[in-house]
Amino acid sequence: MPAILATTNDMDRTEWLEMRRRGIGGSDASIILGLNKYKTPFELWLEKTGQVLVEESSSEAAYFGNLFEDMVAKEFEVRMGKKVRKRNAILQHPDHEYIIANIDRKVVGEEALLECKTANQFLAKDWESEEIPESYLVQVQHYLGVLGYPKAYIAVLIGGNKFICKEVDRDEELINIIFEAEKHFWEYHVMGGNPPALDGSSAAEKYLKEKYAKTEKGKSIELQSTHKDRILEYFDLKKTISELEKQKKHIQHDLQHELKEAELGLCSNYEVAWKPIESNRVDSKLLKEKFPNIYKEVTKKSSYRRFDIKEAK
Repeated sequence: MPAILATTNDMDRTEWLEMRRRGIGGSDASIILGLNKYKTPFELWLEKTGQVLVEESSSEAAYFGNLFEDMVAKEFEVRMGKKVRKRNAILQHPDHEYIIANIDRKVVGEEALLECKTANQFLAKDWESEEIPESYLVQVQHYLGVLGYPKAYIAVLIGGNKFICKEVDRDEELINIIFEAEKHFWEYHVMGGNPPALDGSSAAEKYLKEKYAKTEKGKSIELQSTHKDRILEYFDLKKTISELEKQKKHIQHDLQHELKEAELGLCSNYEVAWKPIESNRVDSKLLKEKFPNIYKEVTKKSSYRRFDIKEAK
């Protein structure tokens, strides 16, 4: 049986987010396994080690997802003829206290849980087959592993007008894979202070800039010979990006030529906009020329490290 880490009845959102930082929850599982398209393991590591503040998504999708949770749960009761209730607690795995679960609902009279989701109409195809999206599957299996339940239900409201409900059986093999990955992440990366592999995220860029802001003037080192392949790949990608940017610009120019003086163009279910934008900016050249003293007062020195690769002569 899982232990109760904390009750959530009187817990505000900030406290709840902080409690989640102290362990690995169901929504973290897909990130650790590399199945989440919104967050990387490196970004999660920064959160769990307290190097960045844990912030709740401010997107409208996340907002309405939380708002419609009760409605999805009630619709599940109507369609499935079952009763559900909230489990106002953060639960811990009986053997690994840092593996936690905060489920949406417990199904009354069954050893089963309900996970409530919302999705926009563009994600409808992800729910057409008998399968469910991988990120949600590992989240549900994570919960089943913590609670010891044999099954779960996942209910989703798509585009505000299509309701789908699926039953998910416990998959012991998958649960073991999830927990092994989570144990390694927590014990080696979080507790051990070893960052996961760096990725192309803005969080990784910020981390590197802050950690290695200072340099030793004139210092050079010999890089590992294995990096040569990566350097060649870098040049190939740079060339490909440049070619793709040209192709993108070509399409943009064709559409702008078609729009002419119009601000908006309609094509199937797409809107092509080319609208004027006005903004006020300080003309630094003019400010320096007319008010040199003020310019000097408001000028702030900044420094950064510029990254570049070129072939040595």
